[in-house]
Amino acid sequence: MGKPLTQVTMKTLAEQLGVSATTVSNAYNKPDRLSEELREQILAKAKELGYCGPSAAGRALRSGKSGICGFLFGERVSRAVADPYAVVFLSGLSEAVEEHGGSVLLVRAPGEDEAGMQSLQRAPIDALVFSSGFVNHPAVELLRQRGVRIVGSQRAADGDWVAINDTKAGRLVGKHLHRLGHRDIVVISPDYQHAGGPEFEYSPDHQHPMLRPGTYERDRVHGLWEKMPDARIRVVSASHYSRESGRKAAAYALDVQDRPTAVVALSDVLALGVWDAARDRGLAPGRDLSIVGFDDIPDVGFLGITTVRQPIGEKGRLAGRLAMDPDYPERQITLPIELVVRSSTGPAPRMNK
Repeated sequence: MGKPLTQVTMKTLAEQLGVSATTVSNAYNKPDRLSEELREQILAKAKELGYCGPSAAGRALRSGKSGICGFLFGERVSRAVADPYAVVFLSGLSEAVEEHGGSVLLVRAPGEDEAGMQSLQRAPIDALVFSSGFVNHPAVELLRQRGVRIVGSQRAADGDWVAINDTKAGRLVGKHLHRLGHRDIVVISPDYQHAGGPEFEYSPDHQHPMLRPGTYERDRVHGLWEKMPDARIRVVSASHYSRESGRKAAAYALDVQDRPTAVVALSDVLALGVWDAARDRGLAPGRDLSIVGFDDIPDVGFLGITTVRQPIGEKGRLAGRLAMDPDYPERQITLPIELVVRSSTGPAPRMNK
């Protein structure tokens, strides 16, 4: 039998070359401190001995930095990445993080119990970007105290964020539907914890667990209400952001005697499900039922769904820059939006007025 294999370490390599371990480290981490000849000699010997370079974990322990930016989802990651909005946002985020030599770690939002808090606390991240309103989550606050840079995607009085004016976005939709004569509206909103029941009627004075204060969902619904305060606005629960979830929620809203004249989905992926439910029932979008979404992902343009456009990829890129560059000058960024009117919205049907 041959001799047992021994692990080659930085110390082993330094002893073989007759140099210090610091010199070997500099060959990988600070090459400008060595002559080109010495560095090439060290790398050649490392290849010969099968040494793959300094441990990333060890380097992180020494520097206190991992180079990793966490991206916090509000639901299971497998479901969230099925949302085209999340995919485009992640693409922009990853592009910016990689430009700074880092990488992105996908993290599911923890519960507020001790196990959930500890799971996020153990995440080896230098920064955290979250896709919805977790600014008051206690685990996020603990990360902030630990020195992790926190970047939100919801407007707030303090902290770092890249967002749109979601109340304004709701107003754009409300103004458009009001002009078209709609007075009976259903809003499809996600309800991750199923805390609010299947449906409730919106009132700005009523706090409901499905529309938590400080979230973009509530801001969009409130903006809608501001432009049509005389309308009946019912909010229907969708379990999560997916086309199938939107279809099921819309089916619940449409299979009633007092069917709404318009359905506003709080994201385009839910609006696609509303489209499916309408067509399943022989309803022509824009004639029998108006449909509106938010975001302007490619599929809604193909189908002709009215939506509020936001620059999703740029939102992700800017969030990544704030996360990885503490010296980036702007720390609170509001991005432009516009209402894109397509064929899925039209005058309210007379029979439903």
